[in-house]
Amino acid sequence: MAVQAHATAKYIRTSAQKAGLVMDLIRGRDVNSALATLKFARKSVARDIEKVLRSAIANATQKDGFGGDVERLFVNACYANQGPSQKRIRPAPMGRAFRVVKRTAHLTVQVTEKPSRVIAPAEGAPRRPRGAAPKRAAKSSAAAGAKTAKTAKNRVTRKRQKAVAGKA
Repeated sequence: MAVQAHATAKYIRTSAQKAGLVMDLIRGRDVNSALATLKFARKSVARDIEKVLRSAIANATQKDGFGGDVERLFVNACYANQGPSQKRIRPAPMGRAFRVVKRTAHLTVQVTEKPSRVIAPAEGAPRRPRGAAPKRAAKSSAAAGAKTAKTAKNRVTRKRQKAVAGKA
């Protein structure tokens, strides 16, 4: 059974939409490449997501049944939910007031351990490589020769028909 762990950071001062853009970059990646991506991301929310990812990795290492290899962890799911918004007032012309909404987000990252590969012994015939075309049965030389003669005859007939049509 693969180990799953998650971590959540609540009330982060960014919008869920902005955080979701950065989370799309790391979803499905292994944790080392995800951490490298977050380190060089130019969004400020990447630092907060990096903290949450490191916390999720630490949570996974503490679980029972963890294999001990952090290299096998990958980001299974990550999402940003909308948190409560702070409403503020900004003065506007002619005594009016405009509302400023300061949004917050709840960031969640879930990591999962990749299952270990078990290689089964080959049974009988060797398997063809993935993407290779299946081998075709060899045709007899008599059938191949008859087919080429037939196509040559059709070519000659078409040329004669064109020549007759051109003269008429």
